[in-house]
Amino acid sequence: MNTLSTEQDDVHGELMEISLGPHHPSTHGVFRMNITLDGEIVVKLKPVFGYLHRNHEKIAEGNTYLAAIPYTDRLDYLCSLTNNWAYVHAVETLAAIAVPERAECLRIILGELARIANHACLVGFLLNDLGTSFTPLLYSLRERERMLDLIEELTGSRMMCNFFRFGGLRSDIPEDWLQRLRTYLEGPFARFLDEQDALLSGNEILLARTQGVGILPPALAVQAGITGPMLRASGVPYDIRKVDQYSLYKRFEYKVPIGAHGDTYDRYMMRMLEMRESVKIIQQAMDALKNAQGSHIDPKARNQGLRPKAGEAYARMESPKGELGFHLVSDGSAKPYRFRIRPPSLINLTALEDICLGQTLADTVVILGSVDIVLGEVDR
Repeated sequence: MNTLSTEQDDVHGELMEISLGPHHPSTHGVFRMNITLDGEIVVKLKPVFGYLHRNHEKIAEGNTYLAAIPYTDRLDYLCSLTNNWAYVHAVETLAAIAVPERAECLRIILGELARIANHACLVGFLLNDLGTSFTPLLYSLRERERMLDLIEELTGSRMMCNFFRFGGLRSDIPEDWLQRLRTYLEGPFARFLDEQDALLSGNEILLARTQGVGILPPALAVQAGITGPMLRASGVPYDIRKVDQYSLYKRFEYKVPIGAHGDTYDRYMMRMLEMRESVKIIQQAMDALKNAQGSHIDPKARNQGLRPKAGEAYARMESPKGELGFHLVSDGSAKPYRFRIRPPSLINLTALEDICLGQTLADTVVILGSVDIVLGEVDR
């Protein structure tokens, strides 16, 4: 802890610098914030990251396209399925690989299930950051474990799934898996959502600590490249599922929740509302699966070595945290010549100082929690 003397000390008093992290639990990983305070008020905040750098992109350039899939699991390690999907989507765009209709339906089911698991955790951790109690987080983790039970049965892993493949998925679903997923979403999970909403959304502590706190103006959000629920909480109706209409999303009916104030409460509500919309999407995808054509994977893509023609491609998707994109450059060999990632957690952090200035030190912890970052994706 250091003190700073300035010409304005006579007016504002003594400024104080503190370092929050890199091992503080409220920083959601090995992340650090250098904060300058005037009393309890934040006058300067600089995010510091890089403690978890694993050289993901350069490693991928030394491996085949297929061998890079497991590395994507370690990006947003809470949502490895969506990481898999975004990467194989980029390779399929680069190599002009078709995906059977059945595989697309299954991908949407898994992608939305990962979104629900992510948002449920975000709500729990946000309430924990607020200091209300540990109970909402325990309820959220309970539901996430139930979802991971289904994911593990299908993929063989609870977190590092490595399940998507070029042209489809590694394997098909068990015979009764869809029915058990439907029973869970329409039963225990629906009750959980209603219970959390009733307990939290109107809670006076949550309202007092989040409404009007950490406001992100829509113009700043767009200028900074913010995407995902954080952007939509600021009132910008931008969802890549609607804009790009990748996979089969254009077939399904669902709403894109939009906030009105861009504060921490709106960012909380985006996650609550998006979970309900994701359930609707999964239900429609399960119905569509009954008449879907093709297999869980294109046999041609599975049985041939992948050597895309020289060229480049950028493909993106709406991950739970925002736009997750992969830029690939091919030189015609079995390995990508260049491999770069556009991670939403990193981009969304760029506005952290702006939305924390003028807030209290205690508020910065809550604001950071509402951004929803995973350091595996920030540092790569």
